[in-house]
Amino acid sequence: MWTKKGLIYKPDGSKPFSRTHAQVPFGFPMGDKLRVYFSTRDENISSATSFVELDPNDLSKVTYIHDKPCLTKGDVGTFDETGAMPSWFLTVGDEIWLYYTGWNKSETASYRLGIGLAVSRDGGLTFERKYTGPLLDRSIYDQVWVAQPCVMREENADGSIRWRMWYLSCTKIEVINGHPEPFYDVKYAESSDGIKWERTGHVCVGYDEFTDAIGRPTVYKEGNLYKMYFSYRNATNYRTDVQRSYRIGYAESPDGLTWTRKDDLAGIERSTDGWDSMMMDYCHIFPHNNEWVMFYNGNGFGASGFGYATQPMQASV
Repeated sequence: MWTKKGLIYKPDGSKPFSRTHAQVPFGFPMGDKLRVYFSTRDENISSATSFVELDPNDLSKVTYIHDKPCLTKGDVGTFDETGAMPSWFLTVGDEIWLYYTGWNKSETASYRLGIGLAVSRDGGLTFERKYTGPLLDRSIYDQVWVAQPCVMREENADGSIRWRMWYLSCTKIEVINGHPEPFYDVKYAESSDGIKWERTGHVCVGYDEFTDAIGRPTVYKEGNLYKMYFSYRNATNYRTDVQRSYRIGYAESPDGLTWTRKDDLAGIERSTDGWDSMMMDYCHIFPHNNEWVMFYNGNGFGASGFGYATQPMQASV
């Protein structure tokens, strides 16, 4: 079971690049501080990446709020011309790699997304696009768009490194109550260098009678077991009906490929009132001070800010 600790941060609207939202939070320990990257929005609803820093001994205390974006939208015509939303951060040598979601507005489908890569060489204060084009975009396996990857590096038996990605794949758009609604599941990709990714269309967590869309997956290993937390919702009235909106789901796998959903073991639910009573979504889980920490969003897809919950670590088996 997770123990909820409460809301941590919500933008006050005073910064032009950060009027609203602290969406898709990602915890990044940095020595004597803990940085949380997130996506925030300007008055034009364009997403940018920024961060706050927390007291590592009391994650409810914000010790620093960054006053500028680390990564903003791309050039006109590019895959991220209307927004750059962070998803996953990795330390690679002396660099920090950021896998992010690029946004394009669409007249017919509201938006189209792709996965890009940006690199920081100044300790994560600024990120520069490694390429102006996406690493992953729509394909024969991903018909509409791709987004919000979770990336893990593992050492093979021969000492080589295998890069593994679990990402969102939109397969169709349906117009429901006059609004184009995306349907997306979690698929899998592999790489030998973190840049060129191979896809086969393998589905890790798919649709069911209720699930029409799945929020950013976060995958980690505990012992020999892969664990994935994610958010999921229905496609109908999920913005206003708590029974159909985002909640936290859970799945397990022996190999990271074949997953069994066990949502009843997620161990965390929406509150009866307050900032996370309508939605819980876009979680990130990481180890910190001998606990697993979950950062997550609540109501309004991150408009209400992000909070956290903790869970004791189990002994490795």
